[in-house]
Amino acid sequence: MSDDTYYLKIGTARDLKNKLERRIYRFFEMLTPLISLSILILSVVLSFCLPVWVAFFIILYDTYWLFRTIYFAFYLRAGYEQMKQNEKEDWLKKLLQLPAIQNGLPVQSWQDIYHLVILPMYKEPLEIVEQTFESIKKTDYPKDKIMVVLSYEERARAEGEAVAQAIQKKYAQEFYKLLTTCHPANLEGEIAGHGSNDAWAGKQAKELLIDPLKIPYENIIVSSFDIDSVFYPKYFSCLTYKYLTTEKPCRTSYQPVPLYLNNIWEAPSVSRVFSFSSTFWHTMNQERPEKLITFSSHAMSFKALADVGFKQPNVISDDSRIFWQCFFKYNGDYRVEPLLYPVSMDANAAPNIFTTLKNIYKQQKRWAYGVGEVPYFIFGCLKNKVIPLKKKIFMGFDLIEGHVTWAVSSILIFCLGWLPIFFGGPQFTQTLLSYNLPKITSLILTINMLGLVLSIYLTLVLLPPRPIQSNRLKYVLVIFEWVLVPFVIIFFSALPALHAQLHWLFGKYMGFWVTPKIRKDSQYASQ
Repeated sequence: MSDDTYYLKIGTARDLKNKLERRIYRFFEMLTPLISLSILILSVVLSFCLPVWVAFFIILYDTYWLFRTIYFAFYLRAGYEQMKQNEKEDWLKKLLQLPAIQNGLPVQSWQDIYHLVILPMYKEPLEIVEQTFESIKKTDYPKDKIMVVLSYEERARAEGEAVAQAIQKKYAQEFYKLLTTCHPANLEGEIAGHGSNDAWAGKQAKELLIDPLKIPYENIIVSSFDIDSVFYPKYFSCLTYKYLTTEKPCRTSYQPVPLYLNNIWEAPSVSRVFSFSSTFWHTMNQERPEKLITFSSHAMSFKALADVGFKQPNVISDDSRIFWQCFFKYNGDYRVEPLLYPVSMDANAAPNIFTTLKNIYKQQKRWAYGVGEVPYFIFGCLKNKVIPLKKKIFMGFDLIEGHVTWAVSSILIFCLGWLPIFFGGPQFTQTLLSYNLPKITSLILTINMLGLVLSIYLTLVLLPPRPIQSNRLKYVLVIFEWVLVPFVIIFFSALPALHAQLHWLFGKYMGFWVTPKIRKDSQYASQ
């Protein structure tokens, strides 16, 4: 990589050799947490000094979130309906009906497109890995155009080798190519985890499969998935159609909708609410492609992946970082195309409720640790002079606002309404505004909570068939557990997001935490 693009591989401020640049980057690492903490601190301080102003702000802010909820509900409904339509679509038939492909790819027809599936794993038992491979096997795309890389960790070599050998024996003849590889431990400049394993697997695929076969990089679509993922039957055909009909397929990532349903009936209530909330958020976002950034399982051209030197092995949030790497590599000419087609993964669960709650908190903190993309983005904007300023401002604002909102909005909505009453003093508490403030905010929040009706409806239609051993009354529980939403979004969304931001504020960088999960009474870890 040339000297002028060294910033594409920055993980944290300490990766920079130049002292001034290191200090600048360090300030950017602190920026978002400073904004979040300032908002929370000012809300308390101003409740002492200017309780009337704070009271009016509360009413306006709650009203703003009411309209925002309505706005999101329309997008969620539209996203769900399009996703169900895409599940019914005959994508292979649409591929056969494609006219001559004129988007710059070196292909004669859709049958020239290969798929490379990268599956990093860590200590998962054979039955979990087999379920993923079975789902790939059952997809409708020709298997002689699918290559799979299963990459296990050297730090769990005994378990990994046993699983890899069993997978090779059972599935080697099912796909065009099946490669199993061991990701070495303690490589210099790496953070042990999903991202570094994924990067290793991609480089191994290039060296051992793609280059010897001399397949043009533009003709290969890479899908990077967690090992607990279950592919829906038309995933590859849908993805291929989108790839061939996108204007700039090699300047685009492709994002399916993550459904956390594999073990949803075994998960406790808090985990179910959290999982469905995450699913609904990502479904809604697919209707706003201009704001999309890659998350979790996603796909892209192998050419783009190779152009940026594969995923960064020194970051935690590798799924979003690969988008920003390509964004700067191609001078802003990179985007995400929503597939509005589902893939299924595991809800967070553990042998007991207390461990589950702890794991949900840790997983959410790891996701929120993606606030580290803010300094990467701002520093990249300073280095890249080609990207239009308007685009930098627009995307930068969305990035920062999203992480600040994640950390503070639910706290402001559910807690701020009482601060002027507690801290405003007798002069404010005797006013009519003080008397009506709780009533007004309660009314707005009650109307806001009516949006849960749509959430409950979509929960019931997305639920997989109930296991025989599961009580029918669980359907009732699934409906009423949505009352936990305020508890979930404060303690398992806002607080871990603030916690993650504090890591960046004080320079206490995290390592990759592997999410322990449980499915059908068998414990396993999924990266």
